[in-house]
Amino acid sequence: MSRDRRKRRVSRRKRQQTDSKSPDIAKITQPVHKLPTFELLNEEGLEQIHNASLEILSDVGIDFYDDEAQTILKQHGVRLEGDTAFFDREMIADYVAKAPSQFTQIARNSDRHVLIGGNHICFAPVYGPPFVYNMDRGRREATLEDFRNFIKLTYLSPWLHHSGGTIVEPTDEPTHTRHLDMVYSHIKYSDKPFMGSVTSAENAADSVRMAEILFGAERLAEETAVVGLINISSPRRLDDRMLGALKVYAKARQALIITPFIFSGAMAPVGIAGTLVQLNAEALAGIVFTQMVNPGTPVVYGAFQTNIDLQSGAPVFGSPESQLTLYAAGQLARRHGLPYRSGGMFTSSKIPDAQAAYESVMVMLPAVQARVNFVLHAAGWLEGGLAAGYEKFVMDNELLGMYHKFIQGLDLSENGMAMDALRTVPTDGHHLGTPHTIQNFREAFHRSDFFDYNSFEQWRDEGGKTATEKANGRYKQLLRQYQPPPLDPATDEALQAFMTKRKEEIKPEY
Repeated sequence: MSRDRRKRRVSRRKRQQTDSKSPDIAKITQPVHKLPTFELLNEEGLEQIHNASLEILSDVGIDFYDDEAQTILKQHGVRLEGDTAFFDREMIADYVAKAPSQFTQIARNSDRHVLIGGNHICFAPVYGPPFVYNMDRGRREATLEDFRNFIKLTYLSPWLHHSGGTIVEPTDEPTHTRHLDMVYSHIKYSDKPFMGSVTSAENAADSVRMAEILFGAERLAEETAVVGLINISSPRRLDDRMLGALKVYAKARQALIITPFIFSGAMAPVGIAGTLVQLNAEALAGIVFTQMVNPGTPVVYGAFQTNIDLQSGAPVFGSPESQLTLYAAGQLARRHGLPYRSGGMFTSSKIPDAQAAYESVMVMLPAVQARVNFVLHAAGWLEGGLAAGYEKFVMDNELLGMYHKFIQGLDLSENGMAMDALRTVPTDGHHLGTPHTIQNFREAFHRSDFFDYNSFEQWRDEGGKTATEKANGRYKQLLRQYQPPPLDPATDEALQAFMTKRKEEIKPEY
């Protein structure tokens, strides 16, 4: 064995011996978008779509399957025929204007507060898969342990600013009480902001109550501590579960992401412009209703759209058509003066392969260019959202690190222009040892500590691992290193007492 190879192996063993040490948790700094925002539509096209949406709201209608919601709509002058609500065009802008253009969601660690809106971008992990995937065990049903593992990985990431919500569905816990374990796990194993349950009004109320135990009821009345994801059941209806959760969060003045859930060709027209008309109408109906429940409630304009494969009926993630929708919906959100939610590391691939990588980049680059403010599913998405991948989660995070650097744009400061270095380096010289390079070498370029930049020979001698194989080792290393952030023992005890009481009270659904 050569001396160089022995040195590399010794170095590798030393790195492995440090695995047991707790990693430094980098302070999470939300990136501020400094790139030009991509505008797909001109002003005329934007108004054409918006005006068509107003026609849907006023003439076609949106269904609300909830008696109290219908009463609230009538009190505010909305005409109802059965379950279908018809909105006067003139009222839409007035109610939308009541929502703030941006807001701060607090975390139990004040260094982790996030600003949602404006030029700020907030990355959150995957949401909702019932399955998980890793190289060791393949695809299987998700458990509470998996749920907590992904919270821990999210907590350790310097590129994810938000703990998310139902990162995976813990199928080993009872359906009627698992929301308590999920919210508690976010509080216990992370100190980043989190999302609450939206599967029923009662579960949403439990989420608000747990946030009150954590932050105090008085503070919760003044600040946003919980975000709820409300999906419109496209085409053009809000069901009783979503409306129940929406009302709970709005009455508590907690934030809501109002998101039409659309597959063009099935739940919306195959025409992408027509999809945008429907998406805008549905989002506005939910946003307007939220402001009717409680004016000033923070809301995020959401867009979750892709198309189906018209030959098989399967959803297609990473399609070019869905990115056109993403760009245009961002313009509509800014037209309404609201924060925007879209994007994610979407893929139809079942494993973290080349298809998963290509499709994920296909979505995330437009999400960044469209200035999405809240990016759900920013790490871990596989199989059209049916699975969360451990290795995929790690690799997605590396891409998020690159985007943090990318959106900083071009530095035209004196340091960025580097004129002194340009003047002093001769034509037969180089910039490796200049004062400017020495001064900037640590932060001049983004450098991943995961991707391989070495020579073929060094990569081969160190095992010749694929990125997926390296990611498998990386997530396990991170979980070994994880240390929970401190949680006040009295608060922890109060949360557990509340959970115990509620688990005794809640009756299972049959």
